[in-house]
Formats: sequence, structure tokens, C-alpha cells
Amino acid sequence: MKMTKVVKMGTSLSAVLLLAACGNNSEDKNSAGANEETSESITGSVQVDGSSTVFPIMEGIAEEFSIENPKARATIGVSGSGGGFEKFIAGETDISNASRPIKEEEIALLEEEGIDYTEFKIALDGLSVVVNSENDWVDYLTLDELYAIWAEEGDADTWADVRDGWPDEEIELFSPGIDSGTYDYFDEVILNGDQIEREASLSEDDNILVQGVKGFPNGLAYFGYAYYAENMDTVKIVPIENSEGDVIEPSSETVQNGNYEPLSRPLFIYVKHESIVENNAAYEFAKYSLKMAGEMAQEVGYVAMEEAIYEESLATLESLK
Repeated sequence: MKMTKVVKMGTSLSAVLLLAACGNNSEDKNSAGANEETSESITGSVQVDGSSTVFPIMEGIAEEFSIENPKARATIGVSGSGGGFEKFIAGETDISNASRPIKEEEIALLEEEGIDYTEFKIALDGLSVVVNSENDWVDYLTLDELYAIWAEEGDADTWADVRDGWPDEEIELFSPGIDSGTYDYFDEVILNGDQIEREASLSEDDNILVQGVKGFPNGLAYFGYAYYAENMDTVKIVPIENSEGDVIEPSSETVQNGNYEPLSRPLFIYVKHESIVENNAAYEFAKYSLKMAGEMAQEVGYVAMEEAIYEESLATLESLK
């Protein structure tokens, strides 16, 4: 077995978006109409942290929430799904974002701390594999080829190792960090639980992964579809051959109908019950998030779920109040 290493990249993202209230004059209040009562009554702050994949959705929602409720404040952190759950367990946050379901060990720790919570699905994502825009040889990849490239037990160090006729150039790998739900999901569905032990550059900041692929002609990375959608002019998507032998590119249609598998996945928020009961800002922000999630998901490049799912989630949230 080849001995390799994992390189940890720094994170340029500040990891916190602070949305503070601005003063509202009487003219603004009069124009607010139906929102006037809500804007006047919602005060306080809500702490949110977690997945970088979910971040664009929550960032957009927090911006709109702040505009409509200028006396409330939402702080959105980006610690990765695992890092977000650590803060959730420590009692530091009201809501935790995740790009993978909560783990059994995290559930156990929450139980130990006496923290009750509810999971809500807010959108769907097509985890996207991308290469440098100058890469003109990769037309698609199979699941076996992805394993060969990424896994310790894999045997593809160069593109020529992946497929005959491809360049004999070493592949530069860029992966989400170990606190990322995207890392966990890729590890589960592509590597069958074998950790990424090959030489790769890791970062919790998906923007750094994008920049890595941009900067290396032989680069290869994976991250949430929204980050590809934002950079599709400068990186190239790689279609994936699914278990049926069909070569599929991620899109709203292929993610929604399940054809882009196994890399289609739900995105989540986890809401602390105590915060819903005792922190009106947290309750109102959670409610606003569930109302806006589908629209915001589509706006930033993800896929909305059926409206009935959001309506059911809203009813569940209200029952916690």
C-alpha cells in the first residue's frame, strides 16, 4: 500500500456572517404593510452554524429576515456539518445546518446534554464533481473510477491510470475537510467507508476548493452544486455514470427524479426545542427559514422539495412552540 498524506488547507471564509439590524424610519414602516407588526415585535438574536453546503441558502434567508425584521439579528457560521454539531451539542447555537444526517454518536451526546431537537429537510443537492476548465479529456467518470482516484486502496495516481489514452499527469485532488458533511457523504457512497487517505488538499471552505481546481489544470474536486453553479464559467462539471449505467449530469431534474445517483442528497437544519420555546427570534427565524427554503434553494443553485414537505415541517415547528 502506498503511503500518502492529507494536506489541510487554510480557510479564507471568515466562517461568520453577522446580519445586524438597521434603523427603520416611519416611511419605511408605512411601506412595510403586512410585515409592520412582525418587524416591530421580533427582537433578539439567533445563532446558526454548520454546513458550508447549506450556507448559501441560510445566508440568503438571513439577509431577507434581517430586512423584514430590523430589530432581530441572525449570526450564520460555517464550521462544517460536524463542527456545527459540536457547537450545537455544546449549547452554543439554536440551529445547526448539515449536508448529511446527524450521526449516532452526535445523537448520544445531545441526549447526554439533555438537548431536544427536531430535524427538518430544507432542500436537495447534487454533489458535483468538477475539473479544471482546460481539461478536455474527462467526458465522464464511473463510480469505480472515482473510487480508484480517491481511496487509499485505489490505484489511480495519474489520469492515464484512470483510463487509457488520458494524459500521464498526476491528478491534483481537492476535498472538503473532515468536519464536512459532504466529506462524510462522499466517503459513504463512493469510498464505501474507506477514508480519503490519498494525497489531497482539504478545506471546510468550498470556495477554496473551487479556487484549487481553477489553479491546477489537472485538478479534481467535489462540492455542493451551488458552488458549481456560481463558477460554471471557470470550472467544468463531470457527468457521473450511475448504477444503471446511465451517464448523468446534475441538474434540478436529475436530482429531483433521483437519476443523478448516488450523489443526490437532502440538506438539513436541526432546531433546538429550548430555543423555539424561549427565544422568539429563533422561533421566527426557523419558521421564516422553512417558508423561504425552497425559493432560496433554487435561487442559489440547489433543488426545492415538494411544497407539502415544507408545509408539514411548518406544522411540526409550530407544535414545538
